[in-house]
Formats: sequence, C-alpha cells, structure tokens
Amino acid sequence: MKPVNVGLLGIGTVGGGTYTVLTRNAAEIARRAGRPIRIAAVADRNPERAREITQNACKLTDDAFSVVRDPEIDVVVELIGGHGIARELALEAIRHGKHVVTANKALLAAYGNEIFAAAREKGVIVAFEAAVAGGIPIIKALREGLAANRIEWVAGIINGTTNFILSEMRDKGLPFIEVLREAQRLGYAEADPAFDILGIDAAHKATLIASIAFGIPIQLDRAYVEGITDLEAIDLKYAEQLGYRVKLLALTRRRADGVELRVHPTLVPARCLIANVEGAMNAVLVKADAVGATLYYGKGAGAEPTASAVIADLVDVARAATTDPHNRVPHLAFQSDQLHDLPILPIAEAETAFYLRLAVEDKPGALADITRLLADQSISIDAILQREPEAGEGKTDVIILTHVCREKQINAAMSGLQGLAAVTERVTRLRLETLEG
Repeated sequence: MKPVNVGLLGIGTVGGGTYTVLTRNAAEIARRAGRPIRIAAVADRNPERAREITQNACKLTDDAFSVVRDPEIDVVVELIGGHGIARELALEAIRHGKHVVTANKALLAAYGNEIFAAAREKGVIVAFEAAVAGGIPIIKALREGLAANRIEWVAGIINGTTNFILSEMRDKGLPFIEVLREAQRLGYAEADPAFDILGIDAAHKATLIASIAFGIPIQLDRAYVEGITDLEAIDLKYAEQLGYRVKLLALTRRRADGVELRVHPTLVPARCLIANVEGAMNAVLVKADAVGATLYYGKGAGAEPTASAVIADLVDVARAATTDPHNRVPHLAFQSDQLHDLPILPIAEAETAFYLRLAVEDKPGALADITRLLADQSISIDAILQREPEAGEGKTDVIILTHVCREKQINAAMSGLQGLAAVTERVTRLRLETLEG
C-alpha cells in the first residue's frame, strides 16, 4: 500500500525525536497504521543539523513553504513553535489539502478556532495530541475514551518546569529565585523561563482541555493565569504542616452558569495522588459522571515522549484519511455545530477554598478581629494554625484555611484584613482545591 508521506517542519528536540522513533519503530508503526509512514521531506533553518539526523535519507530544505506546497506530501508535521510563521504554514498546508499534526499549544490556543474551521472546510484533519502534556494521551482520553461521559472538571499539573521548582522549594526550603537558577542549570528551565513560571504555557494547554471537555470554543483570552514567581518557601512549609502540597494547577470546571478556567498555585491535599507528582512529571485528573475520577500520569516533555504523541497522531491520520470527513472524530470532541456558548466565568466568580497567611501583632483581640471580618463576608473557617512567637518577637504568623466560597467574597475580606492595625505585612493568599471524587 502507498506510504503516507510526511513533511516535517522543524527537526529540533521534538522533531529529531519524531524522526528517530518513526525510523526505529517503522515496522511496528506500519502494522498499526495499515501502511508505512515515512518522512519524505524535512524543513529546518539548520540544514547541517537536519543532515546529521536524517543522513540525507529524505529531501532537505530550509524553505518550509516548499514542503507544505509539495504535491507528494500527505501530512505536514509542524514543530516550529510560536504562532507567527507557524500559523501561516498550518493554514497554507490546509489550503493545499494536507492533514496537519502539531505539538504547538500556543498556536492552537491563539488560533485554533480559525485553523479548525479551515480544516473542516477542506475536509482535512488537524491532530494535536502532543500539544498537551507531552506523551500523556489526555486529548484522546477526553475526546474518545470518555465520550460517554459528562465531564465535570479537569485538574492538571501540566508544566514540568514549575512542578520541578515547587518540589525543590518544598524539599530544600529554598527561595524561588535560587531554585529557578538550579532548574536552568539542570536544563529543566529555559534561559527565558517566562512562559513556564508565569503560567502561560499551562494556560495554553488548559484552554484546549476546557474546549474538548465541555464542547466550547477556544477562549484563551478569558483564562485566569497566575504564575509561581511570588511564592515563598514558608507557605509551602505551612501547607505541608496542614496536610497539603502546593502545585501550579490548571483547572477547568463546568458549572450551571458557565465554565471556570484558571491556572494558579494551589494547595492540594497530600493524600491525593496528584499531590505526589514530583519533579518534571505531569499528571491530569479528570472527574466524569459515569466513570468517576481517572488519572493520567507521565512525562510531559522531552524528545521521545512528545514524539510518541506526534506519531500516534500520524497513525490516526493514516487510518482516518480515507474516511468521510463528516464521520471522523471532531477536532474539539463535539460536532462543530454542537459547541456550547457557555461563558468562561471571571475569576471573581470562581468557587474554591483559600489559604491565608497573616503576619499579626501578638496581642489580645487580633484573632477575633480577623475572624469577624471573614464572618462579615460569610466565609467559614476550616482550620487555623498559629505559629508560636519567639521570645520578644512581638508578632506571629496566623494561617487560616477557609471553606469553599466565591473569590469576590475573599477579595472583600482581604481588603478589610489588610487594613487591620494588627496585620503588619501584606496578606498572602493561595487557593485550595480538595479534588474530591
């Protein structure tokens, strides 16, 4: 049977891994796909690197547009990254009737609605398993494996860099900036780590997850995003004493009035499996009505784990390319004319519990004033931890865990707490999710 000819755009870390795994496991992959899948052309700005990896076994060029316009190419694999030239190349490939496989979460989070609409019009597939959580097949699980279910919420540790940093901060009690430098030295963090530590990378992935889980258009601009740059090691220590661990959590939840879509540092009960995901690993927890809670764990980045997802998409394309486009699995799990118009809720309407740390003068009545302000906003207290002040210190840390309330309630309470004469420093607030179920 005629092989599937692939045009590979970018042969860096993931592109090189894709070429290596596809070559190494060619026979096994062909058995699964029903015909051979071969890389027929590679476009890269570094022809020497491309030549070294491919050993001139395919066509090499530095002109990516020549590949997407090549009539011999069936599928374009876009591994360039970003959403400038990548968007142009993806749309040009679709215009030329080619299927597209991409690991580019930034591209799809920003322009996915446009790209998927163009693909539907041309009857081609856009596959993107590798765009979320590397080698973990979470897109396929949500889109196909859980198709019988009404998804209630999805919570994930989907950025390995920040998870490594938080694990090190907790274990070693070091400040954020020191651990970040160590992460950069070890290669876990980029020279410019902004996309990771500010939560942007996780937000791209969470936006795609929300669309697939709930059948809504991609709406990156409505996501709430908060990174880990302001976290202090002392809060990770207090969380541990209270039975929690702090993770950069991406969470999306369906409610009657809309969808929560947020990324931020979060206290998670230490007994939960997801709280014990350490280092650079990823995990996604899905709560659905029929199956209950399911957990997906594995490497969220790296050459071969991500290549595994890219090649899985290529196998799906090989299997589905000759089927009626209307009978294929929809890009966002739901038929395009069945997407909901459920709004993404503003963060003020989010419902969660909270961790508060207050530096308080050690004098009578201070704690009573704090609890009164919380009660005024109908915020119920779950637990209080008060550090014993050292001799002559004159102030202490008071840690409060609340029950679930709306974010706007805690915002109002925070304003009052900050104005108390007994509160000597900025109040620290972190969100808390029990992830029950």
